[in-house]
Amino acid sequence: MINADKDELEKFGQLAHRWWDPGSDFKPLHDINPLRLDWIDTLCPLAGKTVLDVGCGGGLLSEGMCERGATVTGIDLSDKALSVARLHLLESGRVVDYRKIAAEALAAQEAGRYDVVTCMEMLEHVPDPASTIAACAALVKPGGQVFFSTINRNPKAYLLAVIGAEYVLKMLPRGTHDYARFIKPSELLRWARTVGLEPGELRGLTYNPLSGRYVLGRDSSVNYLVQTVKDV
Repeated sequence: MINADKDELEKFGQLAHRWWDPGSDFKPLHDINPLRLDWIDTLCPLAGKTVLDVGCGGGLLSEGMCERGATVTGIDLSDKALSVARLHLLESGRVVDYRKIAAEALAAQEAGRYDVVTCMEMLEHVPDPASTIAACAALVKPGGQVFFSTINRNPKAYLLAVIGAEYVLKMLPRGTHDYARFIKPSELLRWARTVGLEPGELRGLTYNPLSGRYVLGRDSSVNYLVQTVKDV
């Protein structure tokens, strides 16, 4: 059984044609993409690396990592998102290998192939996030790095990520997130350790509604990013 939610795929598929429009529903992704890209590149310089982007969507992060000199494969289960990602390559001139395949299926074919695996803003949208984390661990080389980002589960996260972002500020379409699928850092790190991923840096991502800017810092109470390293 594929670790995917058909309703989630359909929801994002309906918006896929606007993926590269920085003024669209994907504006938050455009805003945070430079931050997460710089963070990954600082901890693990991407030039010359073989990278897998799990849940690549329309390819924002995938293309960014390609621009930094990585050889990038992006995987997703949304036909519409992948079509948009491939079309954008014609405009950008970059080279990314986009494939429609689940992380678990690819792990059975290409275990230990990648220097870096990224799985950003995806775990909160799949039925079994632990399975995705295990697949990412299988796909990365010993000593390689896996980067995750998701949303914490607590009253503040519900207030800001759901009520604030979807209903008050209308930064995201209503129904984008399901609070029950939010993941505490302790849960993510426990699943990671179970499959041989040792925790590295944990950073929070916060939004200032007055300035309209995101920043990386210590506050991981809502959005957060985690670096992990595969046991050698």
